[in-house]
Amino acid sequence: MLEEVERWLATRSWSVTDRPLHGILAAKRASGQSVSVVLPALNEEETVGDIVAIIRHDLMQQVPLVDEVVVVDSGSTDRTSQVAAAAGARVVHRDTILPRIPAVPGKGEVLWRSLLVTTGDIVCFIDADLREFSSDFVTGIVGPLLTDPDIDLVKAMYDRPLGTESTALASGRTAGQGGRVTELMARPLLNMHWPQLAGFVQPLGGEYAARRSLLERLPFPVGYGVELGMLVDALHLVGLDALAQVDVGVRKHRHQDGQALGRMAAAIYRTAQLRLARGHLVRPSLTQFERGANGFEPRTYSVDTEERPPMAEIAEYAARKVA
Repeated sequence: MLEEVERWLATRSWSVTDRPLHGILAAKRASGQSVSVVLPALNEEETVGDIVAIIRHDLMQQVPLVDEVVVVDSGSTDRTSQVAAAAGARVVHRDTILPRIPAVPGKGEVLWRSLLVTTGDIVCFIDADLREFSSDFVTGIVGPLLTDPDIDLVKAMYDRPLGTESTALASGRTAGQGGRVTELMARPLLNMHWPQLAGFVQPLGGEYAARRSLLERLPFPVGYGVELGMLVDALHLVGLDALAQVDVGVRKHRHQDGQALGRMAAAIYRTAQLRLARGHLVRPSLTQFERGANGFEPRTYSVDTEERPPMAEIAEYAARKVA
């Protein structure tokens, strides 16, 4: 491991217990900064309500850490919007944000558009499929941004059980083996091409917080490549010492099947390729196979290639800041 990364791990990797809540609140009052929590959601009616309710109870009603909770619905066909609203979130549909630019499917698209409907100086992203959610996820990644002006982006790190711990042990697997795309695609890419980022435990994790002043200067890959792209671009823009990670314990969520993981990996590879060379990809698509009546049948999916520009370049965003 690079000496620089070893130093970074010693100085920029923390536990949620390293910053007591009272200290974080004091820093927030002193700095006057506001905090927005954004949940990108697509058909998450089973989990989104609990997450919103816990954040509101623990971090808005009990203590004034979070200023707004916004759920951006990415085209759900279930009751995600209704459940989130009933739990106390402000719900905004992806297609109503910046209608001048037609929306495309993808997580990064939703995160990018969320900058236009939130106001926090610090924006905290939380995936909407988390189970047994703890507000430590929010305090852990927001804390360093409120207490240390030199930090611009903080990612959560955690164990990711593949299934329940009991089923993992029964099948001979060790707990904490989730994050297959991280281990098979993202981590090798980062180690080979951006070794300064090799210290991130969960580079693709969906729980992270950043200063708006950084987010508005970053391009956003519209799909699954958004986390890797943001990490690489932030490294180049603000440097390694402005990035950090915080251990928040265990992350339990719904796991994707193998083919969905393949599509995710392809999008991540494409994001990395763009940043390596900005070169031409001959075939931005991925063919996978499913067994059908006549044997294995090919299914070809396009790989996300579109990116949204930095929000600071969008006229509507600039006009809002002036107003």
